[in-house]
Amino acid sequence: MARRTKAEAAATREALLDAAEEIFLERGVSRTSLEQIARQAGMTRGAVYWHFRNKADLFRAMLDRVRMPFQELVDEVDDPALADAPLEAIRLACRQGLTRLEQPRYRRVHAILIHHCEVFGEIDPLAMQNEIAEESCGALIEYFTVACEHRLLRPDITPELAARLLQSSLGGLFHDWLRNHEHFSIRERGTELVDTLLKLLAREP
Repeated sequence: MARRTKAEAAATREALLDAAEEIFLERGVSRTSLEQIARQAGMTRGAVYWHFRNKADLFRAMLDRVRMPFQELVDEVDDPALADAPLEAIRLACRQGLTRLEQPRYRRVHAILIHHCEVFGEIDPLAMQNEIAEESCGALIEYFTVACEHRLLRPDITPELAARLLQSSLGGLFHDWLRNHEHFSIRERGTELVDTLLKLLAREP
């Protein structure tokens, strides 16, 4: 019985987050109340407060569902050989991330964060974007540092510069895609971009 209750609580929480995604995208974060989210999910406001302290807590939980820690993307590739092939690990992890972004939930939540969210109470979308970007860049620097130690990077390219170049290129593509996601595949265009950039950054054999 307890197991069923735990499962039901988890399902309720997910339903509330699903409802928040829909209504945040439609109305914007600041113009959405917890009561509206509860109604969208077919629940009471008390159900929302059972799972979340406030709207900021719910918003962060919604973001957590689409977080993509870089190491997690590498691990998804499930290839032990990548430990000695840092540039290939970066390439394949980026491909995993680009594939995830084409899933509707990932696209919706990032569109909310970037285009439908203003600074509101404890919610600071710019700070959250910076947090995600710095986390991603830090992981890229680690992998490019290993590539540098293996003499795989061009000698005039530092790990920090390589990470910033890749992140900036993908960031620009990502923002273009969010505005026109039906016009092109971010996975296809992003894969081409990553492959080309890594070739330019790699030391010539």
